[in-house]
Amino acid sequence: MSDTMNPMSPTGSPTTPSRPKQSSVPIALAVAALLVAVAALILHFAIPAGTGTLDTRVKALDSRLTALESKTGAAQLKVGCLDTESAFGVFTDAVKDLRQAAQDKANQLGTLQQQYGAGAVTKSDYDAKSAQYQAELLQAQLTIDLGTIDKMVASSAFADIRTQLQQIRDEAQPLVTQLKSLVSTARVGVVNAQEFQNNYTQLQSSFSQLDQLLTQAALAKIEAAAQKVAVQNGFDLVLQEKNALVYQNSARVTDITDLVKRELANYL
Repeated sequence: MSDTMNPMSPTGSPTTPSRPKQSSVPIALAVAALLVAVAALILHFAIPAGTGTLDTRVKALDSRLTALESKTGAAQLKVGCLDTESAFGVFTDAVKDLRQAAQDKANQLGTLQQQYGAGAVTKSDYDAKSAQYQAELLQAQLTIDLGTIDKMVASSAFADIRTQLQQIRDEAQPLVTQLKSLVSTARVGVVNAQEFQNNYTQLQSSFSQLDQLLTQAALAKIEAAAQKVAVQNGFDLVLQEKNALVYQNSARVTDITDLVKRELANYL
């Protein structure tokens, strides 16, 4: 799931890249817009098109908000914003021990790449260790997702999708077995580099599909938590900070991210 939740898997072949790059641990961060049912209302807040300074357009946006409040007869709409990416951190923090193991493996791969780039490692040694570390890193990433699923399944907050989560976990078992075999092959020594790379690519694709499903489940709970917080605190509208919010008047728009994160923490 990725930092769930876009995956940043190691790229390229386990054979020698000309200029190795530092790899990083994936956790997908595929962020969906929250509360899409209010899209028509959001249009009232759109910044007018055309030229003009940002200050002029922001003032026009504020004028539209005032006009909307007047039309609805409300003293002031209560508007909130949510940083979905930050809220997603609740799920990644729940398996931080597993994430650390994956980060350690990514660091090993990065160090190896730097050593090879500096000429401190031979090509044959680099190819062998690179294949091993890539396979082990993918295995660690899969362990993160399965650990997250286990926590979700054990939580009553996910009772409504527990069956689907269990199905995802069951369908991932062949991937677990195949990755274990790939890691064993890499540790003993890759005989056919092209065959190894083909297998690795296929397993990486399967992992990405699993990670996407898990990300969608987490995002659904983030949306549910945001809606609950919004209702409890009397918000009329909640916008996603990253993709929907261009300008924020802090005196009129409240960031509810911390409230949503506290709500999500109760789920796990």
